[in-house]
Amino acid sequence: MKVSSIDDSEFSCNGIGSIPTTTTTTDTHFTVMKTSLFFAGDGFTVYDCKGKLVFRVDSYGPDARYRDELVLMDPHGHCLFTVRRKRPSLHQRWEGYLRERINGQKPVFGVRRSSIIGPSSLTVDMYGNPGKEYQIEGSFGQRLCTVLNVKKEAVAKIRRKVDASTNVVLGKDVFSLSLKPGFDGAFAMALVLILDQISGDDGIGGEPDRTLV
Repeated sequence: MKVSSIDDSEFSCNGIGSIPTTTTTTDTHFTVMKTSLFFAGDGFTVYDCKGKLVFRVDSYGPDARYRDELVLMDPHGHCLFTVRRKRPSLHQRWEGYLRERINGQKPVFGVRRSSIIGPSSLTVDMYGNPGKEYQIEGSFGQRLCTVLNVKKEAVAKIRRKVDASTNVVLGKDVFSLSLKPGFDGAFAMALVLILDQISGDDGIGGEPDRTLV
């Protein structure tokens, strides 16, 4: 399985867009690691269950200029998704583009806070299919959140990583990303980048999602 290849047609704004070729027919488990521990918004490396590097995000540092547009790459440095902060936006909206964004290119998905007042979940709008959306609930700061489809079924979960040999919970700089069959890994990791920016270490909604733990 080539988890780092994406079928453009699946994220086309002219048709349905959420099941690229990076999906599998079984549950998928990734280990996500921050590449620096000095500040929120660092780069990431992502490994599969066999320890193989599948995605990476180069460190973009503390300067806000480098955090308004982020690039998710495959292990060879090829751009898979670009996510960009939309300004101005009361809902802290971000938009995602296939591969490297170029002028005039239309985004394929958007992420926004469900409410501008108080703590709230996040809504993921799929621009290629107006009837398709996802909700992200829980606390990213605590590495405890869940992506739900329109049927309120969990399709992706972020959890603290537990060392299998010692049964010790690792620090927040290492966490697991688990996907249900049919949910794309690159898309899920693009959402992680946005969560890291919107939520920082404060989390979404302040309290973890306790119904899906």
